[in-house]
Amino acid sequence: MFKVRDNEPDYAFIPDVKASKCSQHGTPIQLVDEKSSELAGKSLNINGDDGVGENPNRYKQHGFHFTADNCIACHACEAACSEKNDLPAHISFRSVGYVEGGSYPAYRRVNISMACNHCEDPVCLKGCPTRAYTKFAEYGAVLQDPDICFGCGYCTWVCPYNAPQLDLVKGQVSKCNMCVDRLEVGLKPACASACLGGALDFGIIETTPENRDQAKLDIPGFPTPEITHPNIRFQQTRSLPNEMGRADTMPLRYVRDDKASGHYRPTVGSATSEDGAVEKRQWNLKKLSSRENPLVFFTLISQAVIGAFLMLFLGPLFGFETLSYAQHPVVYTALLFALLAVEGGALGMSTLHLGKPHRFYRAFNNLRYSPVSREVASLGLFYGLLGAYAVTTLGLFNWLPDFLVATLMDVSGWLAVLVGPLALYAMHKIYRIKARPFWNHWQVLTSFYGNMLTLGALTIALVYAPVLIVQGESIQPLMSVLVWPILLGLLMECAGLFAHARYLVCRGDEAAASHLLQRTQFGNTYRARNVGLAAGLLAAVVCVSIGADGGAGLFAWLLVAAIIVTTALVGRALFYVLVIPTTMPGAFFWRNAGFQEHARESGLAEMPQAGVLPHEHYQKEALDRAAKELREDFATIKAQGFGVSLRRLKENVMAVAKSCFA
Repeated sequence: MFKVRDNEPDYAFIPDVKASKCSQHGTPIQLVDEKSSELAGKSLNINGDDGVGENPNRYKQHGFHFTADNCIACHACEAACSEKNDLPAHISFRSVGYVEGGSYPAYRRVNISMACNHCEDPVCLKGCPTRAYTKFAEYGAVLQDPDICFGCGYCTWVCPYNAPQLDLVKGQVSKCNMCVDRLEVGLKPACASACLGGALDFGIIETTPENRDQAKLDIPGFPTPEITHPNIRFQQTRSLPNEMGRADTMPLRYVRDDKASGHYRPTVGSATSEDGAVEKRQWNLKKLSSRENPLVFFTLISQAVIGAFLMLFLGPLFGFETLSYAQHPVVYTALLFALLAVEGGALGMSTLHLGKPHRFYRAFNNLRYSPVSREVASLGLFYGLLGAYAVTTLGLFNWLPDFLVATLMDVSGWLAVLVGPLALYAMHKIYRIKARPFWNHWQVLTSFYGNMLTLGALTIALVYAPVLIVQGESIQPLMSVLVWPILLGLLMECAGLFAHARYLVCRGDEAAASHLLQRTQFGNTYRARNVGLAAGLLAAVVCVSIGADGGAGLFAWLLVAAIIVTTALVGRALFYVLVIPTTMPGAFFWRNAGFQEHARESGLAEMPQAGVLPHEHYQKEALDRAAKELREDFATIKAQGFGVSLRRLKENVMAVAKSCFA
């Protein structure tokens, strides 16, 4: 248990006050019945201690209360939290940002101290594929186990408050744990106890601290509480300007909506350059690279493979005999195994997105709630069915009766046809996140299915067309059929992007801010992508209209494919770098993307106290750490008596890791 000091001040203890029955969201504050529930009376095993705290309100939902008028931005709460949890400089469970507005002498600034809000509906818990999160009946704390986490960072995507922190050095996520060890002995969390201005307090939710009157659900700069029902309440009584801006580089402002009880709603600001001028359209091709680069290739390759298999399997059933096994058995079988190899590489590539790639198998742990788990499971099932179909086609089961071979081929093929599109639907659900409005639109689905049709058809075309030319046959019949899924996919992509752009403008919040970046910092790239879509569409129509054939025709279709694939890569990269989450405002230095970029360019990030990692990508360190943990795993197995049989496996795994990731 946490040791209470003899001279602990009174303000550090949680007051035992009468609580309401329900929160403002209509949820019971008493989380379990202490007399009848099996959960009551159990130890949290804090630091290996099996004792049970004597806090009389142990099973009531607790939360923070923040009085914005009192916060002086001294950052004592940050310091206390970092010291308590022994955090490195680039990680902070609690941070203080601010919004500001008005002009001298009527300038106003509102500081906001924010950590995990231990929400009633924690989206991090539902989203985490490894089940590293648990909402406890004790204090309503949402706790996360970093040792279970494999560093996918999905919880950092879905959380509206930027509470989970992905440590790129350690390759895992961690976050505020409500200082449950202090709560067990009646003490407030370290951050609340350290607050100098009496701005940050803690207790049973809906109980206002002494000398406080308000328990509002939001203040300017705080994302909508409707997403997760956070357990934090606010007081802010000073008059504020109609508009409040952010100190960081996000082009967002908060405008008071008098029709909505004076709430401040986010709206798009202006994108300005370092000299204060409004930004013009730029290319920023270097900034297209992000931590999500593996996902760019993984998603596009998976969509292409699924589309190619659908056409390869269904084409002959609809009378397109050119794609049948009977006409081109070698090409048919080789293409199946090529798709299998490429998709296997894509699945392996997706693990490079993880902080701990060697723990990829934990992605299956939360099939009930996590869209990540469902995506991985459905793609894994498709891959297995594709493999079964390919192996059966190769004739490895010809020793079985013919009807069994035919049944196995049909069942695996039809199931793969069914599971493939479902896997892409599961993939798209990953991005339908309320905390990221730029992604939360049906355009994601049309993009994924559009790429499935377009890239899948191009894959088939670029494999079969050279074969037909070598055999002295015309490629026109082939392309006249495959051009239709190509055109349909491109039209789906264009229609989705058009509707998406209108949606972004109409929302006027973080979605519109993303669209502003799309039209300024990446304006030229954005236009080039749109022109590429139109050019690919037009070029495909021209090629099939003029009856391009022979070597010249193949060259023309290769140009079409190059345009479409390049456009898809640029579009998918934009998809990841443009998103602006509904996160908390940062400060001039802390949690400011502009300062982080400056620190890396100027070398300031080399100083640990700057709180900025010198590199955005720590893949080498992640792989070195993976190799170390694999050695530890093998050492454990060896100690259990299995060393001789696994020695060669260990050598092979390490050799492959070094050769692939050196």
